[in-house]
Amino acid sequence: MPTPPQKVRRSTGDRNEPRRRADAERSIATIVAAALDCFVHDRNASMTAVAGAAGVSRVTLYAHFPSREALLDAVLAHSVEQADAVLQRQHLDEGPADEAFSRLVRSSWRILERHAFLLSASEGVIAPARRRKHHEKVLGRVERILTRGQQEGVFRSDLPMGWLVTTFYSLLHAAAAEADSRHLKAKSVPDILDRTLSAILRSPDTSP
Repeated sequence: MPTPPQKVRRSTGDRNEPRRRADAERSIATIVAAALDCFVHDRNASMTAVAGAAGVSRVTLYAHFPSREALLDAVLAHSVEQADAVLQRQHLDEGPADEAFSRLVRSSWRILERHAFLLSASEGVIAPARRRKHHEKVLGRVERILTRGQQEGVFRSDLPMGWLVTTFYSLLHAAAAEADSRHLKAKSVPDILDRTLSAILRSPDTSP
């Protein structure tokens, strides 16, 4: 009598793999979001503080991000994606440069300030080449619109571009600090920044 064929026991591992990947991706997203908030409020926030804010154990945190450098790099990458998505919607290469700059300030000042702060906080932690990559996609947009404004004759060209960019981000940071301390109403910041920066950047030849 022939031996009946043996039933093959199928492993459930393959079925569970997509779920494990999805769980890992959600865990990573939660950690990165929590780390972004932690680093914005305290550039020296510890890995323990980040784990607590994310609601995960240190073991889980280090399983995804084995070092502070790896975590900060992921946070910066996330910040770039957020900021770039916002800036793309503003069509900054369209219309007069001063009008595009006004749209940039009014719509994106907070996310640009946050990204610049994180980039500053990464100095000495993230390798220079990685910092340049995070810089170019977002902060480079600001430099391009200022350069276009100079070419159109609406923005001043009597001061170094690096100084104009530094002034821009310094004022964003000052406005964020004033809003956070309630010295300025948050809803009034976009208009205040727009008017202040326009006055500073306007070419003397076009000033009233």
